[in-house]
Amino acid sequence: MVVAAEAQAVNAGLQVLKDGGNAVDAAVATAFVLAVTYPAAGNIGGGGFLVFRPNSGDPVTYDFREVAPGASRPDMFLVNGKYDPDLLHHSHVAVGVPKTVAGLHLAWSDGGRLSWARLVRPAIELAQDGFAIPRHLADSLASVLGQMSRYAAARTQFSKDGKPYETGDILKQLDLARTLDRIGALGPDGFYRGRTAELIE
Repeated sequence: MVVAAEAQAVNAGLQVLKDGGNAVDAAVATAFVLAVTYPAAGNIGGGGFLVFRPNSGDPVTYDFREVAPGASRPDMFLVNGKYDPDLLHHSHVAVGVPKTVAGLHLAWSDGGRLSWARLVRPAIELAQDGFAIPRHLADSLASVLGQMSRYAAARTQFSKDGKPYETGDILKQLDLARTLDRIGALGPDGFYRGRTAELIE
């Protein structure tokens, strides 16, 4: 069984199981598709947990929550001794090191069965070819359009020249497809090193 908040992610995970993959493989494929089709909940720029029980043995837990680079500094979000919410929510200082790619790859390395490239492929195809935007995603993107207006790249990707996408519009994410392609080919090095890392920096 595969359960997720979005149908295409579920379908990707189910197909992995039909192709001979195991629960870890299905979780990896599902997570990467969520990064494309359900950006509010699943993305490669964050972190999370993966818990599973192998056929024999105790449950295994992977904790790959993101880490803030300056989290050990008590004054990190202070300006003149006072808390600054803009630093916390809208500055480069607030950016954590995303762990999703590393965590999923580690779980796959320890317990996956199918090839890594095979598991990332459905997400690459959806990002490159696009998909029809369901109502919940159209509503979600419209609700944050004002917040995205301060970020040109987000506005360009997730709106039509500043106007909300409508249900049924096709959403293509070519930059994300290229990033996923590097991840599929190189594993974590396709994200934390090389071109993707340079673009993030």
